[in-house]
Amino acid sequence: MDIYGISDLHLPGGEDKPMDVFGPEWSDHISRIAANWRTTVTAKDLVLSPGDLSWALKLPAAGPDLDFLGTLPGTILLAKGNHDLWWKSITQLRRRLPQNVFALQNDFHPLPGNLAVCGTRGWKCPTATDFTSEDEKIYLRELERLRLSLRSAIEHGHTPYIVMLHYPPTDESQTPSGFTEIMEAAGVKYCVYGHLHGQAHKQALTGLYRGISYHLVSCDAIGFRPLYITSLP
Repeated sequence: MDIYGISDLHLPGGEDKPMDVFGPEWSDHISRIAANWRTTVTAKDLVLSPGDLSWALKLPAAGPDLDFLGTLPGTILLAKGNHDLWWKSITQLRRRLPQNVFALQNDFHPLPGNLAVCGTRGWKCPTATDFTSEDEKIYLRELERLRLSLRSAIEHGHTPYIVMLHYPPTDESQTPSGFTEIMEAAGVKYCVYGHLHGQAHKQALTGLYRGISYHLVSCDAIGFRPLYITSLP
């Protein structure tokens, strides 16, 4: 099994959302993602997609975007992003998912060898320049959701191996945060995240840091092609 990451697909969700307003690199991005996906990923592989799948506001409108994932090879694991307003009830969402698509929320996805993928949406970190008291409430809540996900894996006899976050785990200066501390304490080996676009790619924490391999997988940061993370037997 090869494991890949790609996030921030920003599928239309029934909305008129031409993404090339954000730059020419976004032109015809859905067709390019699909073509690159099919030449990269096999049916045996796992693709991690941490957030901002669809512009839809409600689950029915996100249906065609979820069905699009169902046409792609591999098992696909979703985490929630800040624009995924259609993601309300995890129970209703799981009933609607295609057979090859799964969603994380306060729990984990099993991997071979009793390993696990855990995760949550995340949030901006306290050392960010625009961090507010309202941000602090959300940040603390997201830290607890990450703990819940990790605890769920451990209680079921799995070792947390990969964490999916939508937001980056550090601020623009790559200062450690509660997210990095929790992952390090749990022995996590890989962290994949998205959210950053354009010039913000330069702020991304990538590579090996304090025992964890970090990967930015926003689709425009990786050429709209699923990024190889690691392999498992």
